[in-house]
Amino acid sequence: MKFTKMHGIGNDYIYIDCFDERVDHPETLAVSLSDRHKGIGSDGLVLIMPSDVADFRMRMFNPDGSESPMCGNASRCVGKYVFEKGLTDKTAISLETNAGIKHLRLFLQNGEVQKVSVDMGEPLLRASDIPVLFCKEEVIDEWIDFSPEQYYVTCVSMGNPHTVIFENDIDKLALDQIGKKIELFEMYPERTNVEFVEIVSPQKANVRVWERGTGETQACGTGACAVLVAGVLTGRLKRQSIIQLPGGELQIEWNEEDNHIYMTGNAITVFEGKLLTLNS
Repeated sequence: MKFTKMHGIGNDYIYIDCFDERVDHPETLAVSLSDRHKGIGSDGLVLIMPSDVADFRMRMFNPDGSESPMCGNASRCVGKYVFEKGLTDKTAISLETNAGIKHLRLFLQNGEVQKVSVDMGEPLLRASDIPVLFCKEEVIDEWIDFSPEQYYVTCVSMGNPHTVIFENDIDKLALDQIGKKIELFEMYPERTNVEFVEIVSPQKANVRVWERGTGETQACGTGACAVLVAGVLTGRLKRQSIIQLPGGELQIEWNEEDNHIYMTGNAITVFEGKLLTLNS
């Protein structure tokens, strides 16, 4: 089975072209391949598939085998993959995900995809839609006791649930401890991704990300979108801002006219290979 390792600002996944390959048990395959000591090493597994409702379909699995509805960084890499592998000659692509159809715009340089912009759709703010178990309709700058830590949190769904926390000195946080605690906290019936955010200016923020089912990652595209939404709602960020993550930066815009979030960033091919044995 052939595979391609790709990353979007450090958020790395293993991509398998399911036009040519068959994957019977992606949940278990994701666990074995994502292992950074005994496998290829990645933040998960992405299947590129045919679609009846869009140009292509994407399925994404975390390193623990759980399936995620959407991944912004992975969607950009899918755009690069299908264009450069000759599966399409279009620079405007529709992509079916478990969080709905997303629309990609490819930016080329010398015939190669350098950047991809993704229409991430509208953010979901209603607690029941995210989902979050909370006494109010929305969770915006609400004080939550995670015992022993307490934070003001804002909850947003960008196809998957996010908890955004604005703090100073985020580099000093023991994210490996507090991230897991918040992910599994009782108010999140489907767990949550967690973003700790330090505001640099009204148009820039530094972010550390804890992804459910994965742990701390170099980047999270849906998380960067959630950060911008939370920043705008709490008066900390403007609608067009740079979200700086450990792996690089994303340009995020919350468009006032259509209420959609637009995310632009790079997509990089790391290497390609062939699996000789499959633990699937």
